[in-house]
Amino acid sequence: MAAGACSVLLWSFCMLNIVQVAVSAVVPGVGVNWGNLASHPLPPKIVVKMLKDNGITKVKLFDADSWTLNSLAGSNLEVMVGIPNNMLDYISDSLDNAKDWVKENVTSHLKPKGDKNGVDIRYVAVGNEPFLESYEGKFDDTTFPAIQNVQKALDEAGVGDKIKASTALNADVYAGDKPSQGYFRSDVRDVMLKIVKHLKKNKAPFIVNIYPFLSVYQTTGFPLEYAFFEGSSRKVHDKNVSYSNVFDANYDTLVWALHKAGAPDLKIIIGEVGWPTDASKYATPKYAQKFYDGLLKKLAEKKGTPLRPGMLSVYLFGLLDEDMKSILPGFFERHWGLFRYDGQPKFPMDLSGKGHDKMLIGAKGVQYMTKQWCVLNDEVKEESLIPSALSYACYHSDCTSLSPGSSCGNFNLRGNASYAFNMYFQMSSQDVDACDFNGLGLIVTRNASRGTCLFPVQVVSQGERVLLGYGVNIFLVFVMSFFIFM
Repeated sequence: MAAGACSVLLWSFCMLNIVQVAVSAVVPGVGVNWGNLASHPLPPKIVVKMLKDNGITKVKLFDADSWTLNSLAGSNLEVMVGIPNNMLDYISDSLDNAKDWVKENVTSHLKPKGDKNGVDIRYVAVGNEPFLESYEGKFDDTTFPAIQNVQKALDEAGVGDKIKASTALNADVYAGDKPSQGYFRSDVRDVMLKIVKHLKKNKAPFIVNIYPFLSVYQTTGFPLEYAFFEGSSRKVHDKNVSYSNVFDANYDTLVWALHKAGAPDLKIIIGEVGWPTDASKYATPKYAQKFYDGLLKKLAEKKGTPLRPGMLSVYLFGLLDEDMKSILPGFFERHWGLFRYDGQPKFPMDLSGKGHDKMLIGAKGVQYMTKQWCVLNDEVKEESLIPSALSYACYHSDCTSLSPGSSCGNFNLRGNASYAFNMYFQMSSQDVDACDFNGLGLIVTRNASRGTCLFPVQVVSQGERVLLGYGVNIFLVFVMSFFIFM
């Protein structure tokens, strides 16, 4: 009996170790971006559990929301918090403002000595892509002073050695036809040189977002295979170095820019890199899986890039789909998630980079609203009544999956209307009045999903957002041409 009991104990111990190894098998240095621009965000406690279930140990936020940070307390996840661009003026205005922000959003959440229930904050990203050309210089004068004030506030709070202030930059701040020609964009060069000097002095990282997908999406004739990591017939040859993918070439362009700025060894963090799964011809789960397979394999091999060999620090973008993100860059913006809006995985992948693809562990304990959908009533015969209702529904919800080449892009007018009606209904928390549409809508209990097109049922959330036509004015221009006349 004793021997048998011992065997059972040993078996249990071994199984526990196997489970721990399986859960922790994530490429070192890899984290994820956790955004919350959703009409019905998942409860943060559920998201944190999902992160831990998948062995993810690092997370990057775009703000310092207390609900989210409180959920991260005691999780042992490394955290990067963010300061939104609309706060840069306030933070740059005075050191006292920065001190107040740091006290409320950083030090109040930290781990006291001997206490395991704090939040392990490592970085503060002061602004998010503040030098985008589309901003036309709006944040050029406030970003650097804000970084300085936050770092000084962290120093005076006694945490500056551990927590560093930087800013998350888009890769468009530097350019060059070849990596060795890389340097900072002329209109932001002066401020970028000041930022680089400051980061070097304070041992803070340079955070940059690199998106091979956008190279494909924005550049006519861009070779698709050059966006992936399997090797490309197109190669860029530069000073005895051959580049077979755009990620390496982009990264090393930055390395050259930093070298010319006097900071050749400055730490680089990839703040965002990923591939969307819908709302564009190349935004599909198949391409996303291919991209992540190649990226994670590369990261697991710790080869780095030609100019920066070794382990890279990377945050995948993003964790969850966000149905309230701006669609100005493209409809795909709401489909970057590794997981759907409800925390369910979209495609197989292996975070260890070993190629053993399988579905990630989805969110557990998610509560859904009633299993009901809003669709166009089959009894509606006068189709001239549909376009205005369709436009209204899309304007106030998310119809990005109806765009050509998308998962729901092959419907006719009636199918488009049903999808739009349901999105408005779900994003309005299934309010009965939200399925009226002057008598065109009908609530049904039979799943309205069709083929590859998911008609979602919304999740129950304590963080529901008010729907007031949030930043989708430009979408209405496309609604008429894409959806109404199909």
